[in-house]
Amino acid sequence: MAQGIEIREAHFPGRAPIDAYGNGGFRFAQMSHRGSILCLPSGIYGWDGTEQAPFSGERLLKVFEEAEGVRFLLFGTGQDIRRVPHALADRFRQAGISVDPMSTGAAVRTFNVMLSEGRPVAAALVAVD
Repeated sequence: MAQGIEIREAHFPGRAPIDAYGNGGFRFAQMSHRGSILCLPSGIYGWDGTEQAPFSGERLLKVFEEAEGVRFLLFGTGQDIRRVPHALADRFRQAGISVDPMSTGAAVRTFNVMLSEGRPVAAALVAVD
C-alpha cells in the first residue's frame, strides 16, 4: 500500500562547499535548498535565520553541541553586515569559537576557502534573493 509523504528536517550528512547562493537559497553537493542553512562538521542543515533575525533559531544550539570541531563560525547575515549581539558573542567566545559576521556572499566565499584548507569552520548562512 502506498505511504504518504514523509517530511524530514533538511539535512545533508557531510561537508561540502557552497556552489551557489541567491534566489532565496543555496546549491551544494549537486542539491539545492530553499532557505537559510547551517554548515557544521556533521553536515548541512536547514535553518530558520532571516535577514530580520539572523542570530535566532533553536538550530544554532547545534553549533555549541559541535563546538569541539568548530573554531570559526562565519555568520552570513544577508545583504548587509549585522553585529552579533554581545551576549551571543560572549557565549561563542566561552565555547572557544571565533564569530565573524559578514554579508552572506562574503561568508560563502570565506567558508569555501577555509573548508578547502581543512580548517575547523562552520557557517550560519542567511538566504538572500
